[in-house]
Amino acid sequence: MRRTISYTLAMLAAVSIFSGSAVAEDDKALAEVRAKIDAMFDAIGPEHVNASPIDGWYTVQKGSIVAYVSRDGRYLLQGDLIDLEEQVNLTEVSRADARRTLLAGVADDEVIMFSPAEKKFSVTVFTDVDCTYCRKLHNQIDEYLAQGIEIRYMLYPRNGPASPSWIISENVWCASNRNTALTAAKRDRSFESHGCDASMVTNHFSKGQDIGLSGTPAIVLDDGTLISGYLAPADLSAKLQQAALN
Repeated sequence: MRRTISYTLAMLAAVSIFSGSAVAEDDKALAEVRAKIDAMFDAIGPEHVNASPIDGWYTVQKGSIVAYVSRDGRYLLQGDLIDLEEQVNLTEVSRADARRTLLAGVADDEVIMFSPAEKKFSVTVFTDVDCTYCRKLHNQIDEYLAQGIEIRYMLYPRNGPASPSWIISENVWCASNRNTALTAAKRDRSFESHGCDASMVTNHFSKGQDIGLSGTPAIVLDDGTLISGYLAPADLSAKLQQAALN
């Protein structure tokens, strides 16, 4: 009996030493890859490199931008990682989680909000005052509200700082009534504005870049799902109802 117990304890000790060794080796490999990626990319820090669902690869993620790097730090892969067995796009799950986190801390007074009398859903819409489909969406704002959809606008002038749409966006933010000013701007009408701290436009633009927008309008649901482009009120309502069931 004593021999059996001693043998069992010895085996457990060996497993513990082996496991500790494996963990230390994994930590060392991760540290080496982090250092290599940090040295190669200015915008990526060590904290952006972590374990991935695939053995031998690490996930590189900043905001909703996701890539994968091999354990030896030699190969970088960008693309969607799909679990065929579970039929799940693991990369999109990571992106959605990041979008949800990025927008969770955005307060009501940091957006231009159009709220229905009875709110059923809320979405964040990145908008450019000049883009055609952004204007089409806003022209139907009453229809979205009738569907119970709250629209939280964030200003995203696609052409960047100092562009005409950026300047108009700053004027919208500095208007006494931002809702009225945004509507006027999208209809090429004049509106009253005054000098103010318009850095919120930069904040909105940075958020859009972190989310990985490819254009406007861009609609982000509460669960982090990104809809790139215009979606009619009834179609958006159906999408939101389906998302609520999942």
